[in-house]
Amino acid sequence: MKLSELKEGQKAIIVKIYGRGTFRKRLSEMGFVRGKEITVIKYAPLKDPIEYNIMGYEVSLRRSEAELIEVTTKEEIAKEISIKTNEALILDEENWKTKALEKSKVINIALVGNPNCGKTTLFNFATGSSEHTGNYGGVTVDSKKGVLHYKDYKIIVTDLPGTYSLSAYSPEELFVRKHIIEEMPDLIVNVIDSSNLERNLYLTTQLIDIDTKIVIALNMFDEMQKRGDKLNIEMLSNLLGSPIIPTIAPKGVGINELLQKIVDVYEDKAPCSRHIHINYGKELENGIKAIQKKIRIPENKWLTNKVSSRFLAIKLLEKDSDAEKTISKCRNAEAIKREAKKQIQKLETYLKDDTETLFSDARYGFIQGALKETYEPGKIDTHKKTKIIDNIITHKIWGYPVFLLFLYIMFASTFKLGEYPMQWIDWIVQKTAFLFDRFMADGMLKDMIIDGIINGVGAVIVFLPNILILFFFISIMEDTGYMARVAFLMDKLMHKIGLHGKSFIPLLMGFGCNVPAVMATRTIENRRDRLLTMLINPFMSCSARLPIYLVVIGAIFPKYKSLLLFGIYLTGIIVAIVVAKIFNKTIFKNKEAPFVMELPPYRLPTMRALNKHMWNKTKSYLKKMGGIILIASIIIWALGYFPLHKDINAKYQNKIDSLNTEYLAKLNSATIDTTKLKNSYEQKLQQLEIDKQSEHQAKSFIGILGKFFEPVMRPLGFDWRMTVAVISGTPAKEIVVSTLGVLYKTGDNDNNLMQALQKARYETGKRKGELIFRWNTALAFLAFVLLYFPCIATITAIKNESGSWKWAIFAMTYTTILAWFAAFLIFQFGNFIHL
Repeated sequence: MKLSELKEGQKAIIVKIYGRGTFRKRLSEMGFVRGKEITVIKYAPLKDPIEYNIMGYEVSLRRSEAELIEVTTKEEIAKEISIKTNEALILDEENWKTKALEKSKVINIALVGNPNCGKTTLFNFATGSSEHTGNYGGVTVDSKKGVLHYKDYKIIVTDLPGTYSLSAYSPEELFVRKHIIEEMPDLIVNVIDSSNLERNLYLTTQLIDIDTKIVIALNMFDEMQKRGDKLNIEMLSNLLGSPIIPTIAPKGVGINELLQKIVDVYEDKAPCSRHIHINYGKELENGIKAIQKKIRIPENKWLTNKVSSRFLAIKLLEKDSDAEKTISKCRNAEAIKREAKKQIQKLETYLKDDTETLFSDARYGFIQGALKETYEPGKIDTHKKTKIIDNIITHKIWGYPVFLLFLYIMFASTFKLGEYPMQWIDWIVQKTAFLFDRFMADGMLKDMIIDGIINGVGAVIVFLPNILILFFFISIMEDTGYMARVAFLMDKLMHKIGLHGKSFIPLLMGFGCNVPAVMATRTIENRRDRLLTMLINPFMSCSARLPIYLVVIGAIFPKYKSLLLFGIYLTGIIVAIVVAKIFNKTIFKNKEAPFVMELPPYRLPTMRALNKHMWNKTKSYLKKMGGIILIASIIIWALGYFPLHKDINAKYQNKIDSLNTEYLAKLNSATIDTTKLKNSYEQKLQQLEIDKQSEHQAKSFIGILGKFFEPVMRPLGFDWRMTVAVISGTPAKEIVVSTLGVLYKTGDNDNNLMQALQKARYETGKRKGELIFRWNTALAFLAFVLLYFPCIATITAIKNESGSWKWAIFAMTYTTILAWFAAFLIFQFGNFIHL
């Protein structure tokens, strides 16, 4: 709880002090340190300030200052222990102080660093988590939290998105900055890529301006050693005022040393940890001081206690829009803004350059000076292999065929390598259904388990191997660094549609899942480009659509499986390009954005990382099986099972009885071929069962629903069952397959879903009795699934990232309309050819 929440006469122990710079220093000088007892004496008549007793003397604090001090009371600790042990507890003074001291040993840290510096890998190793990592910028698109225990400390780690600076240029930069300022972590672990010290230290200089405790993890230290680089770590630590620990995150090297240094800095036991001011030169420093003077007035302590006034002054001089918003809440906001404007004009006139450039140059000047004193580059070129590979991979002629070949191999492998494990899982599903059919008594429960759960979930789970193979290839692209090269290759083509290569990475990520792909658009600086990339991302066929493609293609186009699957994914890309081009001419103004993106060195992916990716996707897929898909399958089954029609059962039972009588009569005749008679009898019996199920379904709730919407979908060649399937796919696309599995009744051991689709026929209308899934209907269905309504999770992601339901609703609407027209053209063209 906060100190400001205590009542008069209440005692507490100080657990933690938040805030920055002089505020923290002043409090520590007054005795406000962890572990000290403090008592509320009284509130002022207007409830502010508040008088406290600490270390035997009285001191008053404003409420805004008391809010930055975390304390714990005897009652609070007793309650926490009682909840855990389920026993009432009364603490004595000694136990209270001991427990309070334990509470103060919780350290909140934030991992901050450039994209692709190994930050998330370090996070995974330290916390034992399994977050997504990749060898390209922008993998972490949201903050992730993990907890670890080191000695008697509990360390809460927040992995923040990769960022090159703390400006308000892109969403992830602003996100990181706001987290540091608003959440006030106890210290920051600044992860630095040792292969590019100068660029990575630019962010470090901005963290120094924020005035917070910093520990630097010099990551990928083995690459520095391979190059033969020499770095005086102790001297550089002193120059930066922050301890530096060499680490090799994938191997866990240096992690324990890093954790020990975190504890030392937290406890103020690290000699080299101190706050420094980067000297920006006489003119810039004078400008900073002039603005600081306006900010640092007593009325603004609510702000300056939390945020460094120097940092705010620098950001105002850099014309930072977010800093201006922050200052606008101050009582003297206009005076501060006038002073900032005056100093900017003065500096730009005198130094003849933009102030943002002046600060950038000054920072790099400081970095170059520090590295000149401490760093000596080696003579071994470790990027030689990268350059050789890039001569082929990014070649203006060979680069594109290599990329297309890679995609084709990926999709061919998805079919070929996944075929055998897919058959094994299918066999298990069928045998499971057979066992339930054999040993359970007939009734509603048996029907639900076999037709609803086993056939519904089983129809989807058989494609788990195919999805894992797809993610395996995507992981290789990410971990090796090839993903960034694809963006480089595609920049010119993306530029033609008004985007740049950086937009291609979220699009390519969409092959795995559209949700993180939409979130990854945060790495795109320009808002217009972000929106456009979000709106076309759903055309990238996510893994959830893959089972639908595999079922329909496997059933109707078995000879061209790999080619057609490749064609569908390629069609999605082409549609995205065309739509983006149209939107650029209509909805969005075409403003060019510069293409600035890191091309990291190629790295061999570790089996540990690949296995983590595979395990994460397996867990995610299986959770869907046991969650939304299981529930949806049962709902679809129930809608198809009810209402019960006794007249239909009686009608077909009479037909079955007649068939049995006829069969027995013929069986007694000596002139009949019994084998042929038996086969004919079984076929007729099976057909009666199918007819009975079809009539029941047509009159069930789901049949009524499907037939209500069927007129809209009939021009596409869809029957009511296909209509219900695509409607059911709005929450999650995998449900389309489970719905087809339920509606086309694939319960027979020799009648799986693919075979059912091959035999499915129209039950009503002009085409009654004709096969439904001819080549044009199948292609129309595939096109509709490719283009229509993104899943609910993707719609939510678009809403969150765009900041408005307007764009989410627009994405739902235009994709579904486009899907309908595309499917209509394909189906009608096929009919025209037949004519």
